[in-house]
Amino acid sequence: MSPCCWLALVALIPVTLGTNPGVEVRLTQTGLDYGRQLGIAAIQQKLKSIKIPDISGTQHVSPIGKVQYTLSNMQIVKVGLPQSAVGLVPGTGITLSINNAFISLHGNWRVKYLKIIKDSGSFDLNVNGLTISITIAIKSDGTGRPAVSAVSCGASIASVSIKFHGGASWLYNLFTKFIEKALRSALQKQICPLVVDAVSDLNPYLKTLNVEAQVDKYAEIEYSMVSSPTVSKSSIDLSLKGEFYSIGKHQEPPFSPIAFSLPPQVNNMLYMGMSAFTANSAAFVYDKAGALSLYVTDDMIPQSSPLRLNTKTFGAFIPQLTKLFPGLMMKLLVKTVKTPIVTFKPNNVTIQATGTVTAYAIQPNATLSPLFVLNLETSVSAQLFVSEMRLAGAVTLNKMSFTLGTSYVGQFQVGTLDNILQIVLKVVVIPKLNVQLAKGYPLPSIGKMKLVKTQLQVLKDYMLIGTDVQFTS
Repeated sequence: MSPCCWLALVALIPVTLGTNPGVEVRLTQTGLDYGRQLGIAAIQQKLKSIKIPDISGTQHVSPIGKVQYTLSNMQIVKVGLPQSAVGLVPGTGITLSINNAFISLHGNWRVKYLKIIKDSGSFDLNVNGLTISITIAIKSDGTGRPAVSAVSCGASIASVSIKFHGGASWLYNLFTKFIEKALRSALQKQICPLVVDAVSDLNPYLKTLNVEAQVDKYAEIEYSMVSSPTVSKSSIDLSLKGEFYSIGKHQEPPFSPIAFSLPPQVNNMLYMGMSAFTANSAAFVYDKAGALSLYVTDDMIPQSSPLRLNTKTFGAFIPQLTKLFPGLMMKLLVKTVKTPIVTFKPNNVTIQATGTVTAYAIQPNATLSPLFVLNLETSVSAQLFVSEMRLAGAVTLNKMSFTLGTSYVGQFQVGTLDNILQIVLKVVVIPKLNVQLAKGYPLPSIGKMKLVKTQLQVLKDYMLIGTDVQFTS
């Protein structure tokens, strides 16, 4: 992975759709400065690849007349880029400037004069005061993925000095200035094309943006862009769709994202705001897929628990059970009946769910006999955390309430089952849900991107991840 891929992060430019994003990403000046370091390393490698063809010419040197010279086998020995700065160009992209750079090269020379006299040796050339300035435009490739290009590039060389080794020093010192001019021109012609190539080399890595990232067998999340980035003097704000879809089927939910703005924080390199819309679109997808349901059987209850899923245990609260279905094991089906609602408030994530609990008796021939259906209203609190490049979570039960929906065993007091059903939710349903939530879902990323020093806070209508970033090869 090229270290330049960090600069690619600023290039997430979409086709403008004019809708509110589910995810907002902000790259700060601190992030740009980290990217500058990586970008300079890539440009330095490019400049080391400068190839200067052999240079030949004829100069008149008094008093001996015409002198034919050839410079050959020229190789870059060292490139130094000690001073650089990156800035933002509002409405366009970024600009990178390099100052007081230097290039050293070594080569061979030979001359012929007075028609028969030949001489040769080697030389060292030092280019000092090299200045490079490049502006990078950020555009969309038409698929929600970014592409970058160099808008402008300028390079200038303050001074060139050459030192010859071997041969008649009195001769080559006479035409040093002509050779310096030729080498300066040859070098200056190659600098900008190589820097532009370094920018173009970002585009293959931009293709790695996870515009569509599969979460599991049910869902994928889309991170295509919904508007062009907002480039200010201090940051670049990017708007991503941030919406869950069923695998292979993009069905829009019956709700839309609401606008939200990231707070003016600048301590981290990168900020990601994940809205409640993103979480609710996930709930919509999993509910429609029927994934929010679970059969609870007795073997899922800890052996140490006095609660057993059988008609004897439930018969203590519903006497007619032991008469109608004596000595049978039971099975419970817990499922949602409408899409859960996720709410983000400061330091609090709450999920409200409406569902049913259907109880069955398991007959000796394994058929299921329905016993009753309870309507369930429940609330859980969620703790969110970042695990590598995924956002994960865990929930705890806040409260629940049951009402009788349908009974096949006559009327009974639902409240007598509260303790039993609360145990079922706490020791079976919630842990099963947390196993899935711990797997998390992918965050937007490019290449081998790693988040470090990550902090997460929940705000009104969205949660905010503040993080630094590293790229690994």
